[in-house]
Amino acid sequence: MATPPIRPGQRDLTTGPIASTLLAFALPTLGSNILQSLNGSINSIWVGRFLGESALAATSNANIIMFLTFSAVFGFGMAATILIGQSVGRRDIEAARRAFGSTVGLVVGGAVVISILGWLFTPQILRLLATPGEAQNMARDYLRVIFLGLPFSMLGVLIQMSLRGTGDSLTPLWFMLLSVAIDSSFNPLLIAGIGPFPRMGIAGSATATLLAGIISSAGLLVYVYWRDLPIRLRGHELRYLLPEMALVKTIVAKGLPMGAQMLVMSSAGLTMVGLVNRLGVDTAAAYAVSQQLWTYIQMPAMAIGVAVSSMAAQNIGAGKWERVNAITRAGIIYNTAITLVVIVAIILFDRQVMALFVGSDSPAIPIARHIQLISSWTFVMFGATMVLFSTVRANGATVAPLIILAIAFYPVRIGFALIGPRFIGQDALWYAFPLGSLVSLSLAILYYRSGHWREQVLIVPPDPDEAGEQAHAAGEPAGRLHPTG
Repeated sequence: MATPPIRPGQRDLTTGPIASTLLAFALPTLGSNILQSLNGSINSIWVGRFLGESALAATSNANIIMFLTFSAVFGFGMAATILIGQSVGRRDIEAARRAFGSTVGLVVGGAVVISILGWLFTPQILRLLATPGEAQNMARDYLRVIFLGLPFSMLGVLIQMSLRGTGDSLTPLWFMLLSVAIDSSFNPLLIAGIGPFPRMGIAGSATATLLAGIISSAGLLVYVYWRDLPIRLRGHELRYLLPEMALVKTIVAKGLPMGAQMLVMSSAGLTMVGLVNRLGVDTAAAYAVSQQLWTYIQMPAMAIGVAVSSMAAQNIGAGKWERVNAITRAGIIYNTAITLVVIVAIILFDRQVMALFVGSDSPAIPIARHIQLISSWTFVMFGATMVLFSTVRANGATVAPLIILAIAFYPVRIGFALIGPRFIGQDALWYAFPLGSLVSLSLAILYYRSGHWREQVLIVPPDPDEAGEQAHAAGEPAGRLHPTG
């Protein structure tokens, strides 16, 4: 059967020049990450300016908790992205839809449970985190509203991840833009009670995020069906939302280690916040500002990692192993160059940027500048590690990256942050970041070069009810097998 023509804006990630294809796919993802981080920064500016340093510290603590809860189900979405990517590479669109449907059932259901438990136990969570007393009430109000929006956020993120698995990195960009526009616009209105809106304080910031998540997720779902994108489910396909046991086993087996990787990183982040909180509100606010800047520094690594994973998965599914090493190499080169540019720019203009969050005369600024000078360079190593992990995960190798991250974050990073202050003072907390990244990069290189990850097998098992039907099927209608973006 003749290959249908590719529609405008589409790209096949298994053909053509590798470097330019990777960059073209990564740029919309980078744009989405920039918008997401810009949204968080704008919201932090509103919170810091309207409500002060304590409120800023409260949102920082709450956001790390949300990342922790998000990680509990995020690994399943990552597993679905890989399954979808390999299925698209094999031109098996039915398998991609089955993987998507089963994952939606698992992820959204899990998000509902976590949302309920999180709302109920918010005070206990904040006490375990050692949130400063003056910030606890605000963190509680903020976090409880955010928990209410978790299922909607997870659905939106899952659809975006799945679209990238098909090769579409443009659609998630447009709906991220919609979400940011809603969130950043409603934040000041609901915080300060401007015009007809109620004065909600820090809960207003969280409510704006809740509204943005609901509207953008619903809009994205409508768009998927309107454009008949590859992951849409219709008719008999809707039963894929009831997870198939064989698919559940695959998704859980690969998703749990990836979710655990996120849990390792987020729990280590929680531990660091707990250590920083004990140094006082000024240092906690300085660390919150530093985290805002770090989100921009690590954006190229995250975007390029997504592109490498999607591109590698499709090429592995298509059996084009000769392209995989070149994809990894291009990803590392792009990451190093772009990350260095971002680090230099942020360090050169750090005072002006930091003043947006806490005011130019805040005592947190000198502390935050000191943290940046010591720790920012770690993200060059972090980015290279993420690219290597993205490649091996694309073939379902998820346990080794988990072990590597666990070693780098706990015995190394947290261990040095706990012991180091006895010898070099509180700077040990900031030097712990590059030390941990150096260890993780070294171990990631060793694992990648060993080649064991190539021995993994990740295939969507056939649906017995569909096997006979698919055996006689001619294929998908025009354009549906060609990734976009």
